[in-house]
Amino acid sequence: MATVIVGAGIIGSATAFYLTQPPSTAPASSIHLVETSPELFASASGHAAGFLARDWFSPSLASLGALSFDLHKKLAKQNNGAEKWGYCRSTGTSLAEVKGKRGDEWLRDGTSRAEAAATHEFMEGSGPAWLTRSRNGDVEVISEDDSTAQVFVTYQIAEDFSFFDTFFSDPLRLSHFLLSTCLERGVQLHQPCQPLSVNNGSKGNISSITITSSADPEKQMSIPCSRLIITAGAWTPRVFETLFPNIKKTIPITSLAGHSLLIRSPRWNIGDETKGEGGCHAVFTTDETGYSPEIFSRVGGEIYIAGLNSAALPLPKRATDRKIDEKSIEVLKATAKRLLGKDNGDDDLEILREGLCFRPVSGKGVPILGKVDEGLLGVNTEGGVWIAAGHGPWGISLSLGTGKVISEMVEGRQTSANVRKLAL
Repeated sequence: MATVIVGAGIIGSATAFYLTQPPSTAPASSIHLVETSPELFASASGHAAGFLARDWFSPSLASLGALSFDLHKKLAKQNNGAEKWGYCRSTGTSLAEVKGKRGDEWLRDGTSRAEAAATHEFMEGSGPAWLTRSRNGDVEVISEDDSTAQVFVTYQIAEDFSFFDTFFSDPLRLSHFLLSTCLERGVQLHQPCQPLSVNNGSKGNISSITITSSADPEKQMSIPCSRLIITAGAWTPRVFETLFPNIKKTIPITSLAGHSLLIRSPRWNIGDETKGEGGCHAVFTTDETGYSPEIFSRVGGEIYIAGLNSAALPLPKRATDRKIDEKSIEVLKATAKRLLGKDNGDDDLEILREGLCFRPVSGKGVPILGKVDEGLLGVNTEGGVWIAAGHGPWGISLSLGTGKVISEMVEGRQTSANVRKLAL
């Protein structure tokens, strides 16, 4: 049965990854990934933090969160994730500099964030050594055992993760690993290509999808399609509307733009990562300007800072058409200087990258995972039309669990997590 996945970000790649391994029996060559962007992983899949959590989720997401966290751990152990995509433990810390507020409060409201656990030398006993804080700042360790992780750029990390349950990952490298594995198995990638329409067969069922090359719009091709899965992140509503223009139903997903900086600091280097069980930290804090900065030290001597989000920035046609707002970048730079600079206020930080990504946010605040009612589509489908999008700030953490569960759904198998409340 031919499967078309529109959106080759981390969710789409994870879905193809689990559709091409046992107990799945579909030939990998029958699975097609369609990606509109000329640059792979140009939005959240490549520019998010990479924070992984087990139990920072609302009840409706708890089962999926736990499953996905365990799958990240299993994948890293089986494929040397420490070296390939920087899978490592990290300590979560809340730094409250605004009285009455915690830096992690917004993460625990509705949906949540993750923590990564590893030891690192604290500045005067409270907080990572690279963190500069005011005398009135209140630092509180918020990581709990067996609850968080990160995935990032790597060099050397412990090979045995049996005692770790809190980690980080570099989402860009993880996404590339998933996609490259799928391609090695025989999955077909069409990129950059734009989906145009669905086509019906003699029985009235969806039989194929027409796509066009972004480089040459006159060049069109038809891909066999019995099962259609839309994993286009913030662009999911646009894809659905394009393929089903006569349907009044809309997919309740909007975009949340988030700027970020990737920084190098003299107070955080590769040698720090080998101290104790690993040296990464996740710091959630507050800012007098009203936003909640998130700061993550990564394997490889890098520090990622974000948290300045806006729903007002329009979603571009493609991820590569994004336009970074310089004022937002200046706010992040000021925060970096205040929290990561030298105690005397001097700025000795090196800016490695300025980033902007668009996270998909659903109306309910939790991702949408499930089948679109055929009554709404107005056409019959042999394998169904499925949506997997709207993960907000948790796309990386929930990616593997989402891919596995959607693969089980489309094949009619019992799902590994309870996602009944995430239906469209």
